[in-house]
Amino acid sequence: MKIHSSAIDNSFIASSPSYNFMAKVFLVVAVFFSVLSNNAQAGIRQYSADLNSSKWQLANDSRLQCTLSHQIPHYGQARFSAKASRKLNMEFELDMMLLPDSYSLAQVRSESPKWRPGYGGRVLADMKLYKQFNPSLPKKVAWTMLSELEQGMSPTFYYNDWYTQQDEISVGLSTARFKGAYRNFVACVGNLLNYSFDDIAYTVLNYQSNSNKFTKASQRRIDMIREYLSLDPELELVLVDAYSDSYGGRWSNFKLSEKRAFKVRDYFVKNGIDASRIEAKGYGEKRHIASNDTTLGRGKNRRVVIQMQKL
Repeated sequence: MKIHSSAIDNSFIASSPSYNFMAKVFLVVAVFFSVLSNNAQAGIRQYSADLNSSKWQLANDSRLQCTLSHQIPHYGQARFSAKASRKLNMEFELDMMLLPDSYSLAQVRSESPKWRPGYGGRVLADMKLYKQFNPSLPKKVAWTMLSELEQGMSPTFYYNDWYTQQDEISVGLSTARFKGAYRNFVACVGNLLNYSFDDIAYTVLNYQSNSNKFTKASQRRIDMIREYLSLDPELELVLVDAYSDSYGGRWSNFKLSEKRAFKVRDYFVKNGIDASRIEAKGYGEKRHIASNDTTLGRGKNRRVVIQMQKL
């Protein structure tokens, strides 16, 4: 029986190790190009500032609020912010030019920028996207993102486009020009007031026994209010209402309460607060909050109530 030499050659090649290796390589390449083709059909829209356009700015720098902002071209703005409070706080907000049209989730990853090849990324959190609302992230994740940026990593958001479900959106925060602005931001956060508007919006001041001087706690509180008023121009009106106990004549108690209310108003005005923002009234023996039969009860009734309203 005569066997053709080409058949022997083909059989030998097909069974050789080099042939099997090359077949696997061709298979991997085919799969790779298939994935590329699918991605090309799906589409990935990327938004981030390049090296030249990247800018970080301390948008708010006061003892009431600190805001670190970053413009993302053709997309919107990223903002880290902290406010005056008894507790350290931080929030991240992604201010989109085009708000979400449906509920979905975005994955937040820390990615290595192009100029730092070889560094692997990691998942930081999932961010909820609500219809017609700018998405935000809480304190722990926000601080983690800032730490990643400080280390040269780029926090990046991935989500499916709510208008074209096959398209994926990628939004990255650039590390370029970050560190200088970040140092200023940290300094601002460290200088925030250790109380908020809610802590002093409604305040009751009491007097020392047999005295027209405030208690130490009340004096500290009125100093806090004065400081806050000097920093926040949005506080439109401060109501100062003074009350007396029922010890003595009604008229004298009424005049005494007026005197106390005006004294508080004058204290604020002398410290630079516009008099038009302050409304002071005395109510005498009206609106007691405790019994006048005891020293303690009368002390509670001798009070000044300060209420503040924002625009």
